[in-house]
Amino acid sequence: MILIYNILFPFLFLFFIPGMIYKLIKRPGYKKTFLERFSIFSSLKKQTLSALKNPIWIHAVSVGETVLATELIKKLQEKGVDNIVLSTTTTTGQELARCKVNDSVVVIYCPIDFILFVKRAFNYIKPQKLIIIETEIWPNMIQEAKKRNVELYLINARMSDNSIGGYQRFSFFIGPVLQKFNYIYTQTQGDEDRFNSITDNLNIATMGNLKFDQKIPAKFNNINNNELFGQGEFVILLAASTHPREEQVIIETYIKLKDKFDNLKLILIPRHAERGKEIENILKDNDVAYNRRSQQKIAKKGNIDCLLADTTGEMLSFMNLSDIVIMGKSIAGHDEGHNLIEPALLNKPIITGSKLKNFRVLLNMLKDKEAIVTISSDDELESAICAFIEDKSKRIEYGNRAQKTIAQHAGATDRIIKKIINI
Repeated sequence: MILIYNILFPFLFLFFIPGMIYKLIKRPGYKKTFLERFSIFSSLKKQTLSALKNPIWIHAVSVGETVLATELIKKLQEKGVDNIVLSTTTTTGQELARCKVNDSVVVIYCPIDFILFVKRAFNYIKPQKLIIIETEIWPNMIQEAKKRNVELYLINARMSDNSIGGYQRFSFFIGPVLQKFNYIYTQTQGDEDRFNSITDNLNIATMGNLKFDQKIPAKFNNINNNELFGQGEFVILLAASTHPREEQVIIETYIKLKDKFDNLKLILIPRHAERGKEIENILKDNDVAYNRRSQQKIAKKGNIDCLLADTTGEMLSFMNLSDIVIMGKSIAGHDEGHNLIEPALLNKPIITGSKLKNFRVLLNMLKDKEAIVTISSDDELESAICAFIEDKSKRIEYGNRAQKTIAQHAGATDRIIKKIINI
């Protein structure tokens, strides 16, 4: 099957090139070394990689996985592990990686899964271990690691309800690829069961979710509410990682609430920053006074109701300033959900849809502790926000319960590190 995959891959890749170019142009992030995706490395980078002795190669995709990778690297270094290579797929992940790790870590773009690019990258890196975060299952990358006797780990692995059907249909191909991993460590027992439904003979165990071990930054970006909205005592409503249609619902709800609460302000953070212009048009159509963060680093003072934060790397800083958080991909017809851990770690009261397919276990953990508010329809959003605006003590209670719930499930990083370095 790998032969058929390699025959078809160049033709399939032609269909993905326009999208890749579009994202490269539109999305922010570090782009200077993007040719590394084709295993075209600078002379200096090749020398740096070749000088590493039995390195550990850690692969993350985008921002979320890169945050986990940098925390994992920090703990590995505390245990005396050196010679680490960190790869990412996206430009935003690449920029974050370069900001978060120290100079001893070599940061690269992950090669596209074409056999010639993959072989060239392995020739330069010569890893002893390859650790893939979450479910980046690239056949050539995994096959090449196995051929070279590289110890293969899939960590923080998850398999959603949406994806399980596809994996099962192609289990004749995916199964043998998964069997090449020396170790698979899943987030939940449900994830472990779904992996086992694809194929037998997996060395698999549930270790917990690395995201529970995320640390709040010691220092946030130097911004404050008065800088963003002018002088005053505000209640800040933040909508994080929003997707199409959600902004319309949130903006319309905000306008209704603004009539009742003059001091209410809105921060919109779209999941994909390149949608900034689209969301700007919605704000204009609804006559909301706004500022667009990507257009000027320092926001205008005064007379601004909404900040459109169409940038990357600032969400935690804005979330830290907020009073109420709506998590995206959960309303306006969306039900997959996004990571609830970050607002919980910041002691923020959280509002989300009632059905999060990709974060069902986490949602139930928070619901069991009365640490989150869920809505079953868009019409319920206004009353959910209103209850938090009117009762500050309720905001504090929900935020504290959310933080305590997350803290109770920490420890996955240490458990996985013990397995990786055999301590």
